[in-house]
Amino acid sequence: MPTQRLGIIMHGVTGRMGMNQHLIRSICAIRAQGGVTLSNGDKVMPDPILIGRNAEKIEALAKAHGIQRWGTDLDKALENKDDTVFFDAGTTQMRPTLLAKAIRAGKHVYCEKPIATNLNEAVEIARLAEEAKEKHGLKHGAVQDKLFLPGLRKLDMLRRAGFFGRMLSVRLEFGYWVFEGDLQPIQRPSW
Repeated sequence: MPTQRLGIIMHGVTGRMGMNQHLIRSICAIRAQGGVTLSNGDKVMPDPILIGRNAEKIEALAKAHGIQRWGTDLDKALENKDDTVFFDAGTTQMRPTLLAKAIRAGKHVYCEKPIATNLNEAVEIARLAEEAKEKHGLKHGAVQDKLFLPGLRKLDMLRRAGFFGRMLSVRLEFGYWVFEGDLQPIQRPSW
């Protein structure tokens, strides 16, 4: 059963979310388990290149996790046709520019939320992504780990059913403790 390489340009992985959730607990974990087995028996093995502004941090992170490729030149990374996916977990302020570059370079895009700091930028990124999807079959997505949680889905069902009556204003505040795995197993919220 052949193994297919999946080249992923990973930007913003020196930050907490990019490093812990996306690099270590996702990409590195998949690599350690021998890749992802497809329904036909083939395997897909992620081959990341870590890109960031601070060469020392990126190099140290790559070496700590057995990743051979790293650098600081995003434009050069985007030119590599063998790396077909761009992932971003950097600062939100940089995200619209980075996503637009990646989309224009013909990369599939996956990113942390939000995709922009204002509606106009978000709409423009969505337009670019949809255009790339139609013209080139490119896929795009953003992390939306809250929208489909059971508690929020039930809250939305009640809203749609008119349970709350005429709503004039809504303010939701929520948070959660995510254990890092040293004292107890890592968990995800299930509200």
